[in-house]
Amino acid sequence: MGRAFPLGDWGEPAERLHELYRWVEAGALTTASWYLADRVWKRRGARALRAGAAVGALAGAALPLLDLTGVVGGAAAWGYLALLLGVACVAGDRFFGVTSGWIRDVATAQAVQRRLQVLQFDWASECVREVLGPTEGTAGEAAERCLGVLRRFSEDVTELVRAETADWMVEFRTGSAPLAIQAGVGGGSRGDAVPPGRPPLPPGARPNMPRQRPPEPR
Repeated sequence: MGRAFPLGDWGEPAERLHELYRWVEAGALTTASWYLADRVWKRRGARALRAGAAVGALAGAALPLLDLTGVVGGAAAWGYLALLLGVACVAGDRFFGVTSGWIRDVATAQAVQRRLQVLQFDWASECVREVLGPTEGTAGEAAERCLGVLRRFSEDVTELVRAETADWMVEFRTGSAPLAIQAGVGGGSRGDAVPPGRPPLPPGARPNMPRQRPPEPR
């Protein structure tokens, strides 16, 4: 997410851990806010495209019937044009991934918020344990537990963002975008077992392996 890790003096471990918690929490809130803000224009665009497709389909079916019955003369051509516009709305939605992007943004933001809620309760539990007095382990082990909670949460949020990005890359690759652009979006694998420049495969898909010749009979 491009945020520098806060550096400080560990002479006061409690204040230092509290600072790290605030840093992790602020990062998660920023991530969720970004996805919630990104879904606004996608939601509006998806609704507009879906409304255009519905109106186009309705007009494309109604206008030729009106022309056939003689109620409105010459309306068949406009009906075909309306049907074409409806198909264009559907194709535009699929091509640009407006509806699917909206769904991914909402799902990712909700997942980050759920992880953040779990972190807040886990952190409160650790704080209560320290106030009541550690029943097991030393102060160093308690600090290590707190750092483990923050680290696991950061890894969970990073994995959510990575999974959403991978879904977008797969959708972008399977679309009708130029091959040169497709090759440029997948650079730099972030620890994944995927060659650089190639997006990950969809879930359940298997890579195309070269066929092997069957053994020759002896």
